Amino acid sequence: MSKNIINHVEFPVADAERSRHFYEAVLKPLGLSLVRSIEPTRTAHGGARHGFGRNGYPSLWVHEQKEARCPIHVALTADTHDGVRAFHVAALANGGTENGGPGIRERYHARYYAAYVLDPDGNNIEAVCQTE
Repeated sequence: MSKNIINHVEFPVADAERSRHFYEAVLKPLGLSLVRSIEPTRTAHGGARHGFGRNGYPSLWVHEQKEARCPIHVALTADTHDGVRAFHVAALANGGTENGGPGIRERYHARYYAAYVLDPDGNNIEAVCQTE
């Protein structure tokens, strides 16, 4: 039986290509990469889809959707504090907006080291390391 609770997460974005470029850059420090892209003609909703993950399995998907969207929060695991910092730098350099720089978040616990950014669609994306 798998230890993972969630198999994958998918959320809508206004521009799939813009988001693909953003997520390729910000997920790289976390060991995630683009695994699969699906053309708009092959999707049920008519927008491109891009899946990111590790070991050839896409666990985080974005799909283009032109209608109104509600922002979401996704927290992604980083193996090290350096990974959190690299995620944050990459996000800001690739169209992300500051939403909480790297640091310990005592309100959660003494080892909760995280950084928060808003992606180009206003989604709150977090990288967190809880092991150092």
